[in-house]
Amino acid sequence: MGLGQVETFPWKLTPYVVACWLLAACGGLMFGYDIGISGGVTGMDDFLLEFFPKVYARKLRAHENNYCKFNDQYLQLFTSSLYLSALVSSFVASKVCSAKGRKPTILIASAFFLVGSAISALAQTLWMVIIGRVLMGVGVGFGNEAVPLFLSEIAPVHHRGAVNILFQLFVTIGILIANLVNFGTLNIHPIGWRVSLGGAVVPAILLLIGSIVITETPTSLIERDRVDEGRRVLQKIRGIDEVDKEFEQIKEGCQQAKLVKHPFSELKKKQSVPPLVIGILMQVFQQMTGINAVMFYAPILFQTVGFKSDGSLLSAVIIGLVNVFSTLVSVYGVDKFGRRVLLLQACVQMFISQMAIGIILILQLSDTNSLPKGSAILVVILTCTFVMSFAWSWGPLGWLIPSEIFPVETRTAGYAFAVSSNMLFTFILAQAFLSMLCHMRSFVFVFFSAWIVLMGLFVVFLLPETKGVPIDMVAERLWKTHPVWKRFMDDYYDSQA
Repeated sequence: MGLGQVETFPWKLTPYVVACWLLAACGGLMFGYDIGISGGVTGMDDFLLEFFPKVYARKLRAHENNYCKFNDQYLQLFTSSLYLSALVSSFVASKVCSAKGRKPTILIASAFFLVGSAISALAQTLWMVIIGRVLMGVGVGFGNEAVPLFLSEIAPVHHRGAVNILFQLFVTIGILIANLVNFGTLNIHPIGWRVSLGGAVVPAILLLIGSIVITETPTSLIERDRVDEGRRVLQKIRGIDEVDKEFEQIKEGCQQAKLVKHPFSELKKKQSVPPLVIGILMQVFQQMTGINAVMFYAPILFQTVGFKSDGSLLSAVIIGLVNVFSTLVSVYGVDKFGRRVLLLQACVQMFISQMAIGIILILQLSDTNSLPKGSAILVVILTCTFVMSFAWSWGPLGWLIPSEIFPVETRTAGYAFAVSSNMLFTFILAQAFLSMLCHMRSFVFVFFSAWIVLMGLFVVFLLPETKGVPIDMVAERLWKTHPVWKRFMDDYYDSQA
């Protein structure tokens, strides 16, 4: 079979497999709700009065510094603590995912997030809020490790991109719902912020129910010596009895994986360099677009350029809508146009949008004035074009590509490094963005634009196309033929001999 051909196995769409896709993707809903809720809550006066009175006092000053009025390390810790917790827990989740399966890992994710959400909403002190966020972070770490792997492993090969992107689609829906909730609770005094934070229990409950209903993946079952059950599950999710060819390919990959007793040690070997480097860089670059800085703090960002609290939250809702509908473009296009086309097109659009925002703010926004109304609206439009291009490219593909490039023997371990890299850089940016905005002013957008140029070069020279390549054939089909990565594969082929 040529490299450009898509290897297909017979399958039939069934209501059960669709339910598995949608219920598992609620892990994305959980993650997205948190991303969207954080920025809105940190801009609410009642929340600031309760836990950050100094920030509230700065916000009220007549001639406050536009760029520095929200700069507070504890306020940033409210957002970023979740991601530090998720970073650490993703490695634990990798072990659980391998030893117990994807399904129990998803169950654990929902339970931690549910408890953490309740504690955050009922918090009486700042440290109760932080503890709640840390527990939610454990849920995010477990969920973001298991859900994309689950979706990639149960998806038909030629629809793997679209199915996996359901995770990111649900992230965007979660962000939108959170923005709508924030908009609705802004004037519920003094408990609006509690309602917003407490709303996180809803996606957690949905994922909890989902973790009970969904099946385990055939790969995970076969990997743990439950071969007959793995075959039955494969027949169930494919909707047909004739699954011999796909079953044998999965079984062969799992048998190879059994030769590896210590997956994390295996990642130190030369042949693990290509997927590990690409998996980590996809997640790092996803964050260095500046997207979560924008999504976390969109309400605050729009207050900075002159919108009032309700106007800034409404603008964030508009961006949330753009995010959802643009992700649908990726669902349609990822298996049609391929991963590289979407990523490169987005680099151009994101670069233009970020640079334009930076130039407008440099020229027109000083420390104490507001932007003219026309310029403020243009910033919102440019933010939408930036989010739009991210949503059909680096957003979903940042999760998809790492989930489809590791061999079975290092899949959960390698993906844990990718997830933890995402959480590390999300933590760094969440903790630092408001300080960066204070010290770098408008040049923060130029900073992210420079990263986007680097990302484009990475795609051109280092990222092979994974469209239509079975995940158990990536080493053979991609790394062996790539001009840069083939030099790392000598040991791999010696071990296969």
